[in-house]
Amino acid sequence: MPELNTSSLPDLIFSVLFFFMMVTSMRDATLMVRFERPAGTQLEKLARKSCTSFIYIGRPLDPQQFGTGTKIQINDKIAESAEVYDFVMDDRNKLAEVDKPFYTVSIKADQNSPMGTITDVKQMLRKGYALKIVYSATKPKE
Repeated sequence: MPELNTSSLPDLIFSVLFFFMMVTSMRDATLMVRFERPAGTQLEKLARKSCTSFIYIGRPLDPQQFGTGTKIQINDKIAESAEVYDFVMDDRNKLAEVDKPFYTVSIKADQNSPMGTITDVKQMLRKGYALKIVYSATKPKE
């Protein structure tokens, strides 16, 4: 009985490992707010996710620590709407010059969030000249 040739096995294993390393994305922020995305009808995927910053708006997961009202999460911290300006300016300055025109802010807000909070965030984004804003939504249930 001939022996099994395993000389190409390491190449195959490294190819599969490299594939998974390339397609896997790591979560940047630990969620501290709970949000249920609203349903949308005209949905599109983000073209350049590397040029996108995320702002989460919703009720805190730990009400004892952060209170019970609607909160804004930027990166890994709960913030006030006034801090959105500094966040946008810092995030945009980290981008390469070629990517700056594609800078987008994605707002992931709970469907029951008060519009006043979202408007406050949008005002700070406007002040920081972050004018490309997208809202995260899910497909409607049929």
